[in-house]
Amino acid sequence: MKNHDIDFAVLGGRIKEILYEYVKIQSFTNTEKEREIENFFENHFNQVTYFREHHEFWGTYPLENDPLKRNVCWAMVKGKGKRTVTLVHHYDIVDIEDFKTLKSFAFSPDQLRKELLLHKDMLPEDAQKDLEEDTFLFCRGGCDMKAGGSIQYALLESYSELADFDGNVIVIGVPDEENLSAGMRAAAKLLAELKKKYDLEYIMMINSEPHQRKDFSKGVFSEGTVGKMMPFVYVRGFLSHAGKVFEGLNPVSVLSEIVTRTEINMDFADAVNGEAAPPPTWLYMKDSKDRYDVSMPLTARGCFSVLTLKQTPSELLSKVKRVCQEGFGAVIDRMNRNYAAFCQKTGQPVKPLPWSAKVVNFKELYEEAKANGGESFVREYETALQEILKDMEAGKINMIEGNFCLIEKIYDYIEDISPRVVYGLLPPYYPNVSNIYFDGIAPAARGMSEKLSVYAQEVYHQEYTKEYFYTGICDLSYINIDDPQKQRASVADSMPLLGQYYDIPFEEIKEISMAGINIGPWGKDFHKLTERVYKEDLYERTPHILDAAIKMLLKGEDN
Repeated sequence: MKNHDIDFAVLGGRIKEILYEYVKIQSFTNTEKEREIENFFENHFNQVTYFREHHEFWGTYPLENDPLKRNVCWAMVKGKGKRTVTLVHHYDIVDIEDFKTLKSFAFSPDQLRKELLLHKDMLPEDAQKDLEEDTFLFCRGGCDMKAGGSIQYALLESYSELADFDGNVIVIGVPDEENLSAGMRAAAKLLAELKKKYDLEYIMMINSEPHQRKDFSKGVFSEGTVGKMMPFVYVRGFLSHAGKVFEGLNPVSVLSEIVTRTEINMDFADAVNGEAAPPPTWLYMKDSKDRYDVSMPLTARGCFSVLTLKQTPSELLSKVKRVCQEGFGAVIDRMNRNYAAFCQKTGQPVKPLPWSAKVVNFKELYEEAKANGGESFVREYETALQEILKDMEAGKINMIEGNFCLIEKIYDYIEDISPRVVYGLLPPYYPNVSNIYFDGIAPAARGMSEKLSVYAQEVYHQEYTKEYFYTGICDLSYINIDDPQKQRASVADSMPLLGQYYDIPFEEIKEISMAGINIGPWGKDFHKLTERVYKEDLYERTPHILDAAIKMLLKGEDN
């Protein structure tokens, strides 16, 4: 690479300028405010000579069928040759409810610091120390993750000023990472189009999410990311009056047993090379009653989050099925024991209750209804699906409620009214991705963490460690895939909303498949009032390391 020299003293100041403008925009996830970023993006690149003269190398790319009309923002410095490094960050942020009386300062780092100093006694000790020493920058969205985005934009701006640039660098800013990663799923399509249009060879994708430190003296590079799946459980009980409990079956009892057997259950937490995924937790649980009466509810439903390092959808769903069967069976056993005790106390003959533990997946329930209702069912189901999608887009119901509305529609055609459990998957699906799984890694991308660790030690005397999985969930989940048909099939039968509402461009991901790494500044307390990013990383160290990585990748250094 020729003339690849950057004035990093100037760059640090530029990063600060960009960041302070970037964080002003209250781009709350899954809201229309995300679109305000597009004005910032356009104003920024219109001020850069290279991009003002080359409008074909930057722009916005629409999220297909997005009710909020959001776009991916992208820009490329097009140099010589095919070799291409892609940088990605998300620009959506979480809300500021926890800021309370400080909400008006949440997006102004300097003002927020002054206010926090006046209220420092309410902060945790570690946050107080960082605030007083002024080593971290506090504000909403600065750490997660407009700091990383500002570094990327400043570097791209610097590259655009260099003559005879060898290689290509693309920066992509995406919405919706904190919700369903609709931005990154659209970005995969964009990258596939850019690859074809400009004959690009993707070497590596670099995300710049903030990293957390267990040992404050050591930074972290992540060569992949955890996956995420969200199993749902729908329990159909059998109605009875509360005074006749043994004549019915309360679905709340069954769902509660399933929750107990899955909540923070390490059997669901896989491990790879000394790293382990956190165990699952339930995010939603309720029964179907919307008013009081003396009957038990007919149904109960819920969903839980499972983070993965190597589990496939089929492997996870097998575990879910087993737990549902065992939990349902345990409830029936307990009911029979208590019914026997009740009969003995009331002088009645003891006989087993009529319930059995019936568990089916979503596809099995759908096929049963189709067998009963034929084409009439298929038509009504599709009509119901479209109505539900409209209600979801209008905000009348959320994604979870929409999923269970579809199951209720299927039950209109189910003749067997005995209790049962139905299980499946809700969006989103984040595949677990790591360079250790990726066979197509470019030679220059191999051992990138080790090469950068040597660089950081030599230049900054800063030690960095490597992890195979970023544990915060991130957009790197959509950068490579080996078998798109197999991946799609693995979720299609279990996810009712896969298709028009939510989809993953498996085929495009295959086309752009590349290795990935997260190189971001040190941050603390993501999504909290005390969210903050380490200034030395933000303005100095991370830009240097990121630039070094880009140099190695574009020059083809494979040693």
